[in-house]
Amino acid sequence: MGVDIIYEPHATTTDDEAGRATGWLPGKLSMDGLRYARALGERRRGEGLSAVFCSDLYRAVATVQQAFGGYRIPIHRDTRLRECDFGDLNGAPAAEVAARQADHLDQPFPNGQSYRQVVDQMRGFLHDLVAAWDGHRVLLVAHQGNRWALEHLLDGRPLADLVTAPPDWRASGRYALPKGWAGGQTAGGRLD
Repeated sequence: MGVDIIYEPHATTTDDEAGRATGWLPGKLSMDGLRYARALGERRRGEGLSAVFCSDLYRAVATVQQAFGGYRIPIHRDTRLRECDFGDLNGAPAAEVAARQADHLDQPFPNGQSYRQVVDQMRGFLHDLVAAWDGHRVLLVAHQGNRWALEHLLDGRPLADLVTAPPDWRASGRYALPKGWAGGQTAGGRLD
């Protein structure tokens, strides 16, 4: 059977609106972000979710709390769902970080991490997810780097293509994580 994964990005933050790349900083939801988070909950509650998994960074946790607070569904925070650590560039202008992304596929950002490290974290998360949640539909609320990791691992898209494409950090998606997934690329498939 496998796991049916619905991916949603965290809600808009004040950093997003100011054009800053939050990275591993906590971030604070903006007024638009609060509205988005509530709408996310309304949109996803009727989809038969067995659990919600989110990054432990504040903006993802706040999104999930706004979306599913008071709704009876297990919520799990996981550090492996964090955005890429931009190191010295956490909080820097988003355009500056975007201009350097291709340089940090394998080489970590100064005092941070590389996108391959984000992929490795996602690989470990997916391995644990398929072992514990086979036959379930789950929601992941995370960050752009995590979506790229999903698309790389489950759709086989080259990571270099993902990080150099025009930014679309608001994109959501649905992914199939097949039973027995071994952690390699192209083992699953995108559902939409």
